Amino acid sequence: MSPRGPRRTRGLVVGLVLAALALTGLDLRQPTALDGVRGALATVLGPAQVVGASVTRPFVRGAQAVRTNADLRRRVRALEAENSRLSTQVNTSGLDRQRLAAYDGLTRTAADTGYTIVPAHVVGIGPAANFSRVVTIDAGRRAGVAANSTVVTDRGLVGRVLRVSDSTASVLLACDAASVVGGRLTSSLKVGLVRGDGGLGDRARLRLDLVDTSVTPGRGDVVVTWGSERGGPYVAGIPIGTVDSVRISARDSRKQAVLMPAVDFAALDLVGVVVAKGTRTDRGLITPSGVQQ
Repeated sequence: MSPRGPRRTRGLVVGLVLAALALTGLDLRQPTALDGVRGALATVLGPAQVVGASVTRPFVRGAQAVRTNADLRRRVRALEAENSRLSTQVNTSGLDRQRLAAYDGLTRTAADTGYTIVPAHVVGIGPAANFSRVVTIDAGRRAGVAANSTVVTDRGLVGRVLRVSDSTASVLLACDAASVVGGRLTSSLKVGLVRGDGGLGDRARLRLDLVDTSVTPGRGDVVVTWGSERGGPYVAGIPIGTVDSVRISARDSRKQAVLMPAVDFAALDLVGVVVAKGTRTDRGLITPSGVQQ
């Protein structure tokens, strides 16, 4: 075939396409003299339309697949983000419930004792100077915390504040071997000194030596703080522990009560620092009448 052949063929096809486009503007509902022409064009262009559709179909399908895959990826990312959020919520819901319960407990403690409390969280644990059982709380001078302040939970005595910075404070736990707290038996009001043994968790025990050696504490007797001058370092009436057993010295018949601590020193989180009424603070105060900002 001569080179003119393909050119003539392409020219013919282009002409037929243009003619078809022109005819599409005409009213196809009424039979006209052009019906024969339309039929001829359909006969000629029909195979071309089939070929064109078969050529373009993969591209159309490819574009649809790209859009579908992009939508699926977006949905997967959204589902993964939602799953992560729900997992975090499930993992922290127990902690949130415990903290809310502890906060409610501090509110009851303030109402029952009449003390004003600054809430704080334990943010560190470690030895300090000559003491081995010390924790750090996230409340300091700006919160109204001062040295020799009593630290409590809703269950009882935690210890006393050793040192204070602007935003933190070090707290000596009552279980420290160097800690000494004045205690009182609620059953007889007899007083003595409570010392720690350095243990934590289930192993933690406190020792009560009564001033009146003729008194024998009973198992289950509750021991509370007897208080200090001006409320420091220990205010009165805070539970320290419960008598678990009594040891009697064979040498001098001295009695020593072994106490189960009221507080789990290995699981401290939310605590409260007892402060004077009207203390200026950078956070809310828990007062006997409720929470004050």
